[in-house]
Amino acid sequence: MTVRLGIAHVPTHAPETLRTQAVAAEDAGLDDLWVWEDCFKQSGLASAAAALAWTDRIRVGLGLMPAPLRSTALTAMEIATLARSFPGRFVPAVGHGVQSWMGQSGVRVDSPLTLLREHLAALRSLLDGEEVTSSGRYVTLDGVRLDWPPTTPVPLWTGGVGPRTLALTGELGDGLILANALTPDDVRDAVATARHAASAVGRELADVHATLIVATGPHAAERLAAELPQWGADPERGIGAAGGADEIAAGVRALADAGATAVAVQPTADEPDLAGLAAFLGREVRPRLAG
Repeated sequence: MTVRLGIAHVPTHAPETLRTQAVAAEDAGLDDLWVWEDCFKQSGLASAAAALAWTDRIRVGLGLMPAPLRSTALTAMEIATLARSFPGRFVPAVGHGVQSWMGQSGVRVDSPLTLLREHLAALRSLLDGEEVTSSGRYVTLDGVRLDWPPTTPVPLWTGGVGPRTLALTGELGDGLILANALTPDDVRDAVATARHAASAVGRELADVHATLIVATGPHAAERLAAELPQWGADPERGIGAAGGADEIAAGVRALADAGATAVAVQPTADEPDLAGLAAFLGREVRPRLAG
């Protein structure tokens, strides 16, 4: 099985826990560390920059940066800086944001998908070193070109869960990040929607990121059941995995069989040992995936 195995730094854990988790994830031989940008918790870009600086090999993904919160030019500058500083190790992802949070922030727009489309198109051109002039509904640029564009191609992922967002990802994104933990059947349907849209415009969507909420150790099933409602999931729907290495590996494998190429294990909010969980994933779960 070729699925990438990673761990997420969930913003239900304090920012100061990130360093220990990032170093442990790299020491455990995991492929990826994913950081979040949920309002009003932690900065995704600050977290990604710190994690990249504290490690040497592991890939760091950021999903998802809300487009309404961020100037397109500034986002391009920030992505390019990290991409040049840590070539090949940073995967940025942008989305249209949770609309209630965008409203709280005073940046909610009438058409989130129009903004995301304009934002993605301009970002892609800027990161490719092009000069961009645009006069869209939301993104307006006048002769903007990065002085220090990335020296190697930067994947620009996007995603969400709605069918129109999934279709836009297939049309413009380099990878799909499923913003919520989903069942394997949900993942399969989402991947089909995005890949159909990619095929319609002559593209191929190769990368798909999915999340698996995990609890292990004593009372794992009870802890998972208590965690799922925080993310709008019914404990009876079969989302997440609880138990030992066999159960966790089976959960990862099910998402991979549904089309995920990268799976991030999401610790519960009450996880007492983030470093220990990372070590467990590398020592016990990863070998079972290889088998």
